[in-house]
Amino acid sequence: MTIISAAIVLLLILDPFGNLVTINTLLSEVPKQRRQRIILRETSIAYGILVVFLLGGNPLLSFFGVESHTLRISGGIILFLIALGMVFPTRSALPSTLDSEPFIVPIAMPLIAGPTAIAALLVLARSDPDLLLNWWAALTLAMGIAGLILCASPWIFQRLGPRGAVAVERLMGMLLIVLSVQMMLDGVEQYLQN
Repeated sequence: MTIISAAIVLLLILDPFGNLVTINTLLSEVPKQRRQRIILRETSIAYGILVVFLLGGNPLLSFFGVESHTLRISGGIILFLIALGMVFPTRSALPSTLDSEPFIVPIAMPLIAGPTAIAALLVLARSDPDLLLNWWAALTLAMGIAGLILCASPWIFQRLGPRGAVAVERLMGMLLIVLSVQMMLDGVEQYLQN
């Protein structure tokens, strides 16, 4: 996998267009100026979390004896459940409003740096540890694009309107369902080869 293809996969998993709807709905009571600062802060925190898992997650999983096929299958299942919540919003596990300004939870984690993004990074790092700098570059590229989309999300959300935003979220959910099934099939294939 090249840096560009890894970045595209990570960008799809980070799902900035799907998160655009959820984040702006959660922050609907926050003024637009403050909303962009919150989104930038939460995106930066999510990037830090993902870098930590990219660099240090596999030694921790090796300590517990977790194999890469297990990561692929479990990451695929989690991504599938999240994608189902995007396609069928009544099944979503996220709150519809927040009582106070968010800090880390739920925007930085699990919306941006969710279990699927973490699992995908762990799989990349474990599949070819010599290319760790390439995976870091792919993550940085994907997070940069996702951050730009999310920082522009109040404007995009306003232009799309509620129905357009829901349509984009459901389309991204369908793409994520396809990705999740592929992740699970890759994990099963890897398990059967071992």
